[in-house]
Amino acid sequence: MVHCILQIASAICVVQLFVNLVVGRKLDRKLVERLKTALLAAEALVADAEQKQFGNDRVRKWFDSLRDALYTADDLLDCVFIKTEIRNKVRTHLPSFLNLSDRKMVTKIEEVVKTIEDLEKLKDTLGLEKIPTSSSSWRPPSTSLVKGNVYGRDGDQQALIKMLNDNNDHNLSVSSIVGMGGVGKTTLAQWLFNNKDLMDGVDLKAWICVSENFDVVETTKNVIKGISSGVCSLDSFDLLQQHLKEKLSEKKFFIVLDDVWSEDVDKWNSFVTPFQHGRKGSTILLTTCKENVGRIVQHYNSYTLKELSDDYCWSIFADNASFPESNGSSELEEIGRKIVKRCDGLPLAAETLGCLLRSERRVEEWNKILSNDIWEFPMPNSKIFPALLISYYHLPEHSKRCFVYCLLYPKDYQFDKDELILLWMAENL
Repeated sequence: MVHCILQIASAICVVQLFVNLVVGRKLDRKLVERLKTALLAAEALVADAEQKQFGNDRVRKWFDSLRDALYTADDLLDCVFIKTEIRNKVRTHLPSFLNLSDRKMVTKIEEVVKTIEDLEKLKDTLGLEKIPTSSSSWRPPSTSLVKGNVYGRDGDQQALIKMLNDNNDHNLSVSSIVGMGGVGKTTLAQWLFNNKDLMDGVDLKAWICVSENFDVVETTKNVIKGISSGVCSLDSFDLLQQHLKEKLSEKKFFIVLDDVWSEDVDKWNSFVTPFQHGRKGSTILLTTCKENVGRIVQHYNSYTLKELSDDYCWSIFADNASFPESNGSSELEEIGRKIVKRCDGLPLAAETLGCLLRSERRVEEWNKILSNDIWEFPMPNSKIFPALLISYYHLPEHSKRCFVYCLLYPKDYQFDKDELILLWMAENL
């Protein structure tokens, strides 16, 4: 949304060029100034509206109307760019039907400007405040996401190791770590995946992201890639299964399927067939939010991961916020512990908000996180969402634009970092 506004504002100079070309410099320049003023006024309101739309239907409808108007303006300015390029290349007298088209374009610009102006006038009625988009300077360091600490899970770690070792007498056992989003399922699975003692004697291992769309063909191919240095040119499911069977035959393997949602029995029956031919002690480990995922397999065990205590969540928060190492204070700790209570025992929420406040030591800014309206918005299916949303809204604007750009990728797509940076640069993000 903000990206759209900034993109349009940066194109105002092209609007001026377009106006000159269309009417031979006879059009009142007030239209261009009105467009610029309307865009800047809307831009200042967006940051406040983004947060207040949660739990407020009137603000949400206002936000949607503004978005639609900005998209319309964006489309019009695309036409401006095209017309400008054509006229620069042709450099000839334009026929009258194009002049008529130009006048229609100007009329459309006037209409969208009026729409944005009318929406801006509603700010007081809706309780919206102007917040300059450049005011946010918080930038969580990327290194904070690459930590090896696992807090408060000693008992869970030992119980999981015992559960996995107890199934060593079977050719294939399927185990799952079950819990709500953000509780730490993937972190524990990573710890197990990298545990040298547990992996002793394992011939093949692979980590596969599955997510909501459990495509048995694609997942089978990804398993083959995971155990074969990323190479698999087969597309037929029968050939893939035969190839995987040959790869796993008489081998002890440890395969993690992360974030599994599907409870489709037929899919699971067809998927696990090649895995039945491994050596004793072979394991498929699932992480899932659903209790019944994987139950169709004969030797199945599940482990339910509970939320952490507030004290452990505080340790995660404080570690990621560099507190109290960096000018720790009792007042900040009091606010921080209240923030942690809002995390509902989810380590990902504590880590995310700790990273957000790492370089921030002003009491008023910590209080802004604590009293944010997003906490009050009902989200029954995802306790982790408020913390992630608050973190997103406090990103610098350039980081928001880069983040939103990543929505072009499918879920769990493994993009190349350098390629993504080049794409960001090409889009002038």
